[in-house]
Parts: sequence; C-alpha cells; structure tokens
Amino acid sequence: EKAVNLKKDLAEMQEWMTQAEEEYLEKDFEYKSPEELENAVEEMKRAKEDVLQKEVRVKILKDNIKMLAAKVPSSGQDLATELNVVLENYQLLCNRIRGKCHTLEEVWSCWIELLQYLDLETAWLNNLEQRVQMTENLPDKLDAVNDALESLESVLRHPADNRTQIRELGQTLIDGGILDDIISEKLEAFNARYEELSHLAVSRQIALEQQLQTMRETDHMLQVLQENLVELDRQLTSYLTDRVDAFQMPQEAQ
Repeated sequence: EKAVNLKKDLAEMQEWMTQAEEEYLEKDFEYKSPEELENAVEEMKRAKEDVLQKEVRVKILKDNIKMLAAKVPSSGQDLATELNVVLENYQLLCNRIRGKCHTLEEVWSCWIELLQYLDLETAWLNNLEQRVQMTENLPDKLDAVNDALESLESVLRHPADNRTQIRELGQTLIDGGILDDIISEKLEAFNARYEELSHLAVSRQIALEQQLQTMRETDHMLQVLQENLVELDRQLTSYLTDRVDAFQMPQEAQ
C-alpha cells in the first residue's frame, strides 16, 4: 500500500511539473506595454517561488522511497527509477524557470534604465532650449554677447555617453520584440527634438561668435580712433597754445 501511495505521489508530482511547464514556459508572451512586462516579471517571480517550494515535497518523496527500498528492495527499485526521472525533470524545471525569471528581470531593468537615461537627456534638452532662448534679443554689449556665448557653449559640451546608452538599450529591447512600438515612438520623438535643438544651438553659437568678433573689431577700431583723437587734440592744443598760424600746420592738422 505504501508503494502504491508513493507511486501515486510521483505521478502527481510529474503531472504538476508538466502543468507548470505549460503555464510558465511554453506560452508565447508579447510584451507591448510596460504593464504587460511588469505583470510577466511578477508572475515569473511567483512561479519561481512556487517551484522552489516543491523542493520540500520532492525531498520527502525521495526519503520515503529510500526507506521503502531498504525494507522492500523489489518495490523500492521500481520507485527509485521513477524517482530519478522526477528528480531530473524537477531540476530541469527549476533551472528553466530561474533562467526565464532572470531574463525577464533583466529586460525590466533594461526598460527602467532606458527611461532614466531618457529623463536625463530630456532635462538636458530643456536646459539647452532655455539657453538658446536666452541668446535672443541680447543687448548690444560685448559682455552680454560673450556671457551668452559661454553659457551656450558650456551646455553644448554635454557628453554623448547617455545618448549612446539610450540607443543601445532601445535597440536591445526592440530586437527582442519587447515594447518595440512604444520604444520606437519614444526614440523617434527624442532624436527629432535632439537634432532640431542641436542644429539650432550650433547655428546660434556660430552667429554669436561672428557677432562677438565683429563687436571686438569695432571696439578695437573705436579704441584706435579714440587714441588718434586724443593725440590730435593734444597737438591742436599745443598749436593753439603756441599761437601757430593754421597755414603753418601740417595738412592733416589743418
């Protein structure tokens, strides 16, 4: 009777493993939304816990069959053979579910990381847009133009590492068919805004550099002219003080 019960337990265990494999490993999942992906991750975590909890039952079966084999070798030998099959299948099921759970957790982590990088780069784009707007309607002063140019250049020196991460993470998920529509839409919007603002910022940078160069040249010319006027004023004052007749002066002084 004990052998019959153990045989029944082994059959039930094998049936449960077959159902678990069908439910958790043989379904074709499509993750088209973050909610679907998150639910799948949680489901696989529960599946892993459920399977691992059966380890106690498997151990009890193993111990009982060993005890029976010691008392009734003939019955125990047949059960031991069935037990080995069950143990092998159980271990395989555990490994496959652990692997799938780990994969889904990695995919979810990849998605969260992508969102974080997008948030960082979006904040940078907002800052860049603000700096570009600050270059409009500047007062016609050298210091104001120079400060605006330096401010814009400091933002443009932003490293490209985050954008590289966004591209790689997004492509990894899309290649795996994970949230591909959502990610493609997000990346398209981000890249379009990045290209637009980058070109606008570089154009403003070039315009400010040219404006600054023109203002510096004009400032230099005014400074030279001022110095010449001062020198001319000194000479004229000297001529007047010495009561020199105008026709006796050099042509440029006249």
